[in-house]
Amino acid sequence: MLPRYRDGAQAWRYAGGEKSFHSSDLQVHRSGRLENRFRIVFEAGSRITRAKQISASGTRRRFNGGSAMGKVSILIEDTSMKQNLIAWITSATCAITFSTTAWAQTGAPPDPQMKAVLDELTSFGGKPIETLSPEQARKQPVPADAVKKLMKDQGTKGPEFVGDVDDIKIKLTDHSLDARVYRPKGDGPFPVILYVHGGGWVIGDIEAYDASPRALCTATGAVVFSVDYRLAPEYKFPAAHEDVFGAYQWLFDNAGRWKGDSKRIAVVGESAGGNLAAAVGLMAKDKGMQLPAHVVLIYPVTDLTDFDTPSYKENAEAKPLNKAMMEWFAKETLSKPEDAKNPGLSIALAGDALKGLPPTTIINAQIDPLRSDGDKLAKALTDAGVKVDHRTYEGVTHEFFGMGAVVDKAREAVDFAATNLKAAFSGPEFSE
Repeated sequence: MLPRYRDGAQAWRYAGGEKSFHSSDLQVHRSGRLENRFRIVFEAGSRITRAKQISASGTRRRFNGGSAMGKVSILIEDTSMKQNLIAWITSATCAITFSTTAWAQTGAPPDPQMKAVLDELTSFGGKPIETLSPEQARKQPVPADAVKKLMKDQGTKGPEFVGDVDDIKIKLTDHSLDARVYRPKGDGPFPVILYVHGGGWVIGDIEAYDASPRALCTATGAVVFSVDYRLAPEYKFPAAHEDVFGAYQWLFDNAGRWKGDSKRIAVVGESAGGNLAAAVGLMAKDKGMQLPAHVVLIYPVTDLTDFDTPSYKENAEAKPLNKAMMEWFAKETLSKPEDAKNPGLSIALAGDALKGLPPTTIINAQIDPLRSDGDKLAKALTDAGVKVDHRTYEGVTHEFFGMGAVVDKAREAVDFAATNLKAAFSGPEFSE
C-alpha cells in the first residue's frame, strides 16, 4: 500500500509494468482536513498506454488523462473516496515517477481568515471556470458569496454603511454603462474615485464588487463611481478599455451632480479592472487630458504575453484564481493573439510610454498567479520615473481586497490605499 501524505507533494518510484492502487491510498491530508482531489503525474519518459477509473458502482466520474510521451498529468476528482484507479504503464529506459499533490494550494498556505473564505467558496461546489462557456462562468459562485455567508455565520453586519448609494447610467456616444455611486456623509465637495471591478474582462459586475468601493468611500471620504463595462467575448479588446476611459471622461462633466470635485479624480481597479485603471492614465496622457490624481492597482493584470512567471508557477492551481483561468480569460478577451503584446493591454511592456504617468500604488497578494505581474509593472513604472508605492500582503489570495468584513489584511490594504489617495487629494496642486 502506498503511504498517505501530509501537506505537500511526495513521490515514489516504480519500475513499470501493471500497477493497481486504490484512491484511498492517495488521500492527502492538509491542515487536518481530508482533500478529495489529487493529481497523479507520470513523467521521466513514461508512456501511458491505458488508464482508466472504475468505481464500485461502475459509474464513471470525472477523469482527464490519456496516452502521451513525456510528462502527463491525470486529474481525478473522487467525491466518494471509494474508487479504484487502475493504470497500465509501460516503462521507457528509466523509471517512472508518480507524485501526488494536494489540489487546494501548491504555493504558500493561506492564513486562517483567508482559508475560512476559501473553504466556504469550495463548499458551494463551483465548477472550474476554464471548462465553461462565458455564460456558464458568469453564473458560478464568487468570493463575495463566500464572504457574505461567513458574515452571516459570524453575525457580522453588512454591507458597510456609506452616506448614500445610487444606481445610474453613464451615457457614452453609442451605448450606456451601468454604474453605482457611493457618496460619503457630508456636504462636499468630495474628491472622486473611478473604481473598476475585476473578472478577467469576461465575468464580474458592480454587484459582485460592491464591498471594495464601499470600503474606499468610507476610508477616503471620496465619492466613488463603480462602473460596469462591456464584457468579452461578446465585446473583445479594446471595448472594455474604451468604456472605462469613456467613464473617466464622463466624470469631468458629471461628478458635480454628486458633489464630486472633478479636479481631484483618482482611478482604482482590481485584477482586470487594475489593468483597465492603468490604461486610463496612458489614454489620458496620449490625449493630453487631465491625468488621474493617483492610480491604485490591486493585483493588476499587466502582461498577457507571459504565463510562466514565478507567481504563475507557484500558484498555478491557487484559488480563487489560477493559471488555467487566466489563459481562458485571455483567450476569450483577445481579438487576435498579437493583441497580447499591445501596451494598452500588457502595460508592463509599455516602456517609455509610462513616463509622466501619475503616482501609483500597487497592491498584491502572495497567493496569486498575478503577483509577478504587479512586480513587473512596479519596476517598469519606477524605471520610467513614476513614483510607485508597492506592497504585497502575505497569506492572502487574489480577490482579498474587498473582504475586510472577515479578513483583517483586507482592511490593512484598504487603509494603505486610502492613505496614498488622501495624500494625493490634498496635494498642493489642488489647493485654492
